Amino acid sequence: MPAKSKAQQKAAGAALSAKRGETKPSKLIGASRQMYESMSEKQLDEFASTKRKGKPEYVKGSYVAEKKAKRSKAAKKAAATRAKNAKKKAPKKRR
Repeated sequence: MPAKSKAQQKAAGAALSAKRGETKPSKLIGASRQMYESMSEKQLDEFASTKRKGKPEYVKGSYVAEKKAKRSKAAKKAAATRAKNAKKKAPKKRR
């Protein structure tokens, strides 16, 4: 089964590297650690060998995508607030 996103493909590559003994499993975090523990080397190889071209960065509905969307929404709100406050604090011209 091919990876559905670039993030999945990268995580599978990291897990595969640990499975083969090229990196330490203790260095894995998040999805790559879960993949390392739950998937065979053959499955990881299938995921990791997926071409990234045309794949989304994250799969919609995934934890990472949701977290990123919240950050983006919060950043937009903060920027709007800063712009609004800058207008209020603008010095008035004296005559």
